Amino acid sequence: MLNIQLASKYATAIFEIAKDEKNLDGYDTDLGKVRAEVFAIPEAVKFFQNPLVPQQAKKDLLRRAFDKEISETVMNFLMLLVDKKRIGVFSEIYDIFTSLKNKEQGILIADVTTAFPLTKKQQDALIKKLTTLTERKIKIRPHKDESILGGLVLKIGDKLIDGSAAGRLRALQTAMRN
Repeated sequence: MLNIQLASKYATAIFEIAKDEKNLDGYDTDLGKVRAEVFAIPEAVKFFQNPLVPQQAKKDLLRRAFDKEISETVMNFLMLLVDKKRIGVFSEIYDIFTSLKNKEQGILIADVTTAFPLTKKQQDALIKKLTTLTERKIKIRPHKDESILGGLVLKIGDKLIDGSAAGRLRALQTAMRN
């Protein structure tokens, strides 16, 4: 709980800076790059969360990895997180930042689970349909789960639509029992 509260404070701070600079997408790109290239690697996360690793070693690694690839402000933000011993919650900070950005820009995230990856054409058609239904901008976050057999499971906010073959079979099984 404490980590989420701390992450929220830092995420809100970097969000406000990005908003003031009218560069939400730029900050999202930079922070996303750090997340994808460092904090998606379990060994790197352990390195940054390890209190025995000197702070300077963490800073040096970040500078070498992202020098001139991310904005100076984002780099300074990362250095602040290291100094305050909060770099270990970077992924949570990024998730909260992304949520704040999406809310600000009126974007809904649709978690789409399929047994097989959707093609670009299928994704575009789904985005178009969901945009029409919700009257909001939609971004798809794809997930793969072969256990659903076919179809898709769609989650937008607190709404869940199970159009999977496995879901239909469960519904049929329940109906036959009653």
